Amino acid sequence: MVFCFETLTAQRTVKQLKTWLVQLQNENIAEIAGQKFARKSLSQTEAAEAAELLFAHKQQVFREKYGKQWQDKQLSEGKYVMKFDYRVFGEKPAGGRSLYISMHGGGNTSDAVNNKQWSNQILLYKPEEGVYLAPRSAVNDWNMWFQPHVDTLFDRLIQLAVAFMDVNPDRVYLMGYSAGGDGAYRLAPRLADRWAAAAMMAGHPGDASPLNLRNTCFSLWMGALDSAYNRNAEAARFGLLMDSLHRADPKGYFHETHLVPERGHWMNRQDSVAVPWMAKFRRNALPQKVVWRQDDVPHESFYWLSVSPDEMEKGKQLVVEHAGNVFTVIKNDYKTVKIGVNDAMIDFDKPVKVVVNGKTVFNKKLNRTIENIYSSIEKRNDPSLIFSAFIILPQV
Repeated sequence: MVFCFETLTAQRTVKQLKTWLVQLQNENIAEIAGQKFARKSLSQTEAAEAAELLFAHKQQVFREKYGKQWQDKQLSEGKYVMKFDYRVFGEKPAGGRSLYISMHGGGNTSDAVNNKQWSNQILLYKPEEGVYLAPRSAVNDWNMWFQPHVDTLFDRLIQLAVAFMDVNPDRVYLMGYSAGGDGAYRLAPRLADRWAAAAMMAGHPGDASPLNLRNTCFSLWMGALDSAYNRNAEAARFGLLMDSLHRADPKGYFHETHLVPERGHWMNRQDSVAVPWMAKFRRNALPQKVVWRQDDVPHESFYWLSVSPDEMEKGKQLVVEHAGNVFTVIKNDYKTVKIGVNDAMIDFDKPVKVVVNGKTVFNKKLNRTIENIYSSIEKRNDPSLIFSAFIILPQV
């Protein structure tokens, strides 16, 4: 059935959301965007209720759409099919399980070799608690873990683990060995706003940049004798680069670099201590400062920032920090920038100020709306990244 939102009056509030969603019978609710009632200003309590209802609805629709892929342990996106397997460790904490995504080695070799590497990866690490999940690369190629389809499939994998395994989205970790380590070097920064922490084992960084890791703890593990492709020297270089970033920004870029003495490409499981190290950290989904550099696979959003898809290009940067209701733009290579905010970030009873090059370009109060909550849930399906208001930066 089709439910016409035009018939609803502006006086209706979030208390009707539950009734609306029942009447919709889980059909697409995109009509909600742009309607008068969805633009009505909400209280903090109403915004929280709306977020809870809309996220629960999104989860139900998501389970129905992708549930079979989770049950079959096989995700598909276009021509790409990514199998996965997982093991569950420990008792589920009150806040939800942890999730470890662990990428296997191999690469540009036969299907049989990569299958064996995948099988090994499933048994390689054992966290004290959590869902330890090893995907099987959808391709057999040297760059198998950082091709564009991986971002889409990993994002879906996290959402499915949240929906079906009660995973806490603030306790999601990335790791990989050898070619999987190559992937960790690249995906840890590229998808940094998904991870609580990440660990790279025996990989090569290529041209990966650590700039986006400002709020994601990162651990490097490399055999000191692993000289193939200059891996050991590259790991040391990457660690030194992160050292310099941390010195310049002491509240960010927390990391560890380990060159394991007398070990080559195989570290004899000495790197396994990276798992409990990662487990100490939770994702900071709403950091006070965001450093965002577009990589080979550009993204429309990163933490509480988003840009126009038409402007996404490799190398573009956006750096913004906020202290309470004041946001300061430090670097911006875009014409169109949106800042998402919620009650955990600002005080809605006071004006919000945006400063660019020492000049105040925005200074007004914001309203929480259903439209904004709906929009952020549709884009990210992440309970920690639900925004009830947005600031659109004026061009200066």
